Amino acid sequence: MQSQLKIGALLSYVVLALHNLVGLLYTPFMLRMMGKSEYGLYSIAASIVAYLMVLDLGFGNAIVRYTAKFRAENKCKEQYEMFGMFFLLYCGIGIIALMAGGILYLNAENIFDAAMTANELERTKFILALMIFNLAISFPFSLFGSVITAYEQFVFQKVVLIFRIILNTVTMIVLLNFGYKAVAMVVVTTVFNILTLGLNYWYCKHYLKIKLKFARFQWGFLKEVSIYSFWIFLNAIMDRIYWSTGQFVLGAFVGTAAVAVFAVAIQLEHMYMSFSSAISGVFLPKVTAMAVRESNGTAISDLFIKTGRIQYCVMVLVLSGFFLFGRQFIHLWAGEGYDDAYIISMLFFVPLTVPLIQNLGITILQARNQMKFRSLLYLCISLVSLGAQIPLSKYFGGIGCACAIAGALVLGQILVMNVYYQVKQNIDIIGFWKEIIKMSIVPGVLTVLTYYVLQQYDLDTVVKLIVGIVFYLIVYLPLFFAFSMNAYERDLILKPIKKFLKRV
Repeated sequence: MQSQLKIGALLSYVVLALHNLVGLLYTPFMLRMMGKSEYGLYSIAASIVAYLMVLDLGFGNAIVRYTAKFRAENKCKEQYEMFGMFFLLYCGIGIIALMAGGILYLNAENIFDAAMTANELERTKFILALMIFNLAISFPFSLFGSVITAYEQFVFQKVVLIFRIILNTVTMIVLLNFGYKAVAMVVVTTVFNILTLGLNYWYCKHYLKIKLKFARFQWGFLKEVSIYSFWIFLNAIMDRIYWSTGQFVLGAFVGTAAVAVFAVAIQLEHMYMSFSSAISGVFLPKVTAMAVRESNGTAISDLFIKTGRIQYCVMVLVLSGFFLFGRQFIHLWAGEGYDDAYIISMLFFVPLTVPLIQNLGITILQARNQMKFRSLLYLCISLVSLGAQIPLSKYFGGIGCACAIAGALVLGQILVMNVYYQVKQNIDIIGFWKEIIKMSIVPGVLTVLTYYVLQQYDLDTVVKLIVGIVFYLIVYLPLFFAFSMNAYERDLILKPIKKFLKRV
């Protein structure tokens, strides 16, 4: 299992690199082939379906948590009965998703007619119908993906994901060259999603020997799981309000062009978040086992700080690099008319950095079954954000919408949650920030100096931009390695290099 954890974390970064490589190379091609209007339509439909995804109700995370718990307690029968129960629940949820999606489909004219043409509206409805069908199929079979995670079979999971990314991208490039657009994207995504779900089912049945036992429905256990899942569910609603409502609001009040610009910033935000979540995503089973065995709070707090430092090593490089080169990058990458995406992205990146380097805290709360406070807090803050998004979007477009989201991030995910981690969860937040501040001296000084140097140069071509980034990395990396990283972090880099050199 330890090798699965290590290789899984490594493959998470392979997936991350692949996702970002595809984003960097494929997205500009897609934007130019589809155009602002078509991409805006796709983004609006995707944001609507994202709301229906909350019908998962947090059960996916609960399956991981309780499977890990039952395995730690050597309870096999309880696992299989739980799997059967959740499969039936997910079938019901899939039907509800179809019904809710149908209502949205029938009322699309009432929502978007003020900002869309008749042709745009018809295409949006068709794309929406395909996405809803995809989602309804996904719910029952998502059970098996959660089981694979709970069994810490990260290698299989990540390898399948890597092949899916590659094949999906290659297929779409071919179809875009033949003139197909948003509808083709949804069809291809649906096909590969069904294939992935089928592979997960096969792996669980034939390799993990998982069984679905449809015994007497355990209402008492379902109540316990539902209490745990409810707070995950509220957290998912908050997430949707943060990252999907903006496109919906802009689509209703501003138009598809504004949605396209905002969607580019959202895509960059997702890429930025992925740099951090790749590590913490593999820790839920481990932290759950620590909580079940009543491991002392110091061990979990130390893991929080250690993981946060490692995540910050990556995040501060990306953040400083985007601040210095992001404006030129977006202009060259996305093309004309997307300049506001830089400001919107920075409004996301800066406040997001804190919860991203602390996202193991979410895993700790899930393992301890103490998500209530965080979920309620985030739900309240996200509703305040939504209330501010509507007027700010009307008057200031995408930048106004981003300001509402950024303000909510600062208030909820930074100020309040850091106090909660310190006071209620006994995580050494003060020690955490001492470590982060020490690590920030070199990046801070280099960012300021590089900013003033770049004022003398115009990075108006891809070659000039790459040269600028390379020079920054040549100066940044050795200084950060020597003065910001500790011995453990340096060993994470040096040991694989030494092993490789020995083999050579």
